Amino acid sequence: MKFVIIIPDGAADIPIPELGDRTPFEAARMPNLARLASVGKVGCVHTTPPGFEAGSDVCSMSLLGYDPRRYHTGRAPLEAAALGLNLRCREWIFRLNFVTTGQPGTPDDGLMLDHSAGAISDEEARILVVDLVAHWRLIEPESAPDFTLHPGISYRNILIDSSGRSYAGLSTTPPHAIPREPWSKHLPEGSEAEAGVLTRLMLGSIPFFAAHPVNLARLAAGKRPASMAWIWGQGTKPEVPSFQSRFGLRGAMITSVDLLAGIASYIGWDRLPVPGLTSYHDTDYAGQGTATCDAIDRYDLVCSHIEAPDEMSHQGDWESKVASLEAIDEYVVGPVIKRLLEYGDPEANARDVGWRLLILPDHFTLCSTRKHDATPVPFVMAGAWVRAMVERPMSEQGSQESDLVIAEGHELMEYFLRSGRRDVRAGRKGSA
Repeated sequence: MKFVIIIPDGAADIPIPELGDRTPFEAARMPNLARLASVGKVGCVHTTPPGFEAGSDVCSMSLLGYDPRRYHTGRAPLEAAALGLNLRCREWIFRLNFVTTGQPGTPDDGLMLDHSAGAISDEEARILVVDLVAHWRLIEPESAPDFTLHPGISYRNILIDSSGRSYAGLSTTPPHAIPREPWSKHLPEGSEAEAGVLTRLMLGSIPFFAAHPVNLARLAAGKRPASMAWIWGQGTKPEVPSFQSRFGLRGAMITSVDLLAGIASYIGWDRLPVPGLTSYHDTDYAGQGTATCDAIDRYDLVCSHIEAPDEMSHQGDWESKVASLEAIDEYVVGPVIKRLLEYGDPEANARDVGWRLLILPDHFTLCSTRKHDATPVPFVMAGAWVRAMVERPMSEQGSQESDLVIAEGHELMEYFLRSGRRDVRAGRKGSA
């Protein structure tokens, strides 16, 4: 059996007045998704466990079959794994965003404007990383040498503290969770030993970035500058059993973001690089579709993650969110269905390999608030031995009306891989 999961990140939403009070899923022209819903099952799944906030780290771990309550130690360690960083048990790892904040003397003074610093380029971000570290060593000579800063993709960076100090009592806030809110109210909270040094590093970046040539050039070009380094998402190295040891399948991940690649690394999947992938609507959807189809031949399970709907939601850009869903349907979902059909139907011919396809967002991201939301997400599942008694649309409303509800998000994977199959025993659940 061949398995494919397609994740349009943050695609779920609430009705938008400009779309005639429809959600982007309902407004987008997605004939391939509609076709799957007509022959498969539509349901909803709780990807955010109680006590957690809705985020791609928690929700993606959940939908890939790993209970965040057991395996989630923080977002940053997952992204660090994608960079190939050799993490040690006593190190604390942080995510560091280059963000844009409102400038003094403007109506936006003191507000968090953009968690991505205007989608700053890799090249610009790498220059800022090197220069910021040198600046920190000047202003914080006692603590700064304990930190190393590693560039990721665009605005995303990883900060590691190797001093041995603990941040177990620290509370931080993702910058994408406070759009147009006063950022000073969301600085790290904790003891002086925990929050104090991080706050000084963050605040120390502001005057330095204001005069940096990279930012001056961005302002001259009409782009948003990286006006501050924002530290959050702390955690330590997790211990995670491999996917193959739990489910007996070899997997691969296609994604443009380090977070999903990091999760893939921990569970023993290969990351398949695809030129032209970005986190925005300028990504190469066709290239991602082709790469996904090619990977089906070589792996038991392929996960194809597309970040664009989430980033468009964080920008409040509902038009581009709809366009991204339409592109995903045309260039990823359509070709994948065509390729999977080549593996036949074991219900009709026992010698056929067969297939199953699962499509779902990891969480809601609302264009209206530009924030994540923990509402259970819709999913559609189709393929061998997957049949529904009632046909429903693949949408937020359609899923809420379904009686197929997965209350524990990490159990969706076993349901996807094993439910209703007549070619193998369902077996007991993975012991991980």
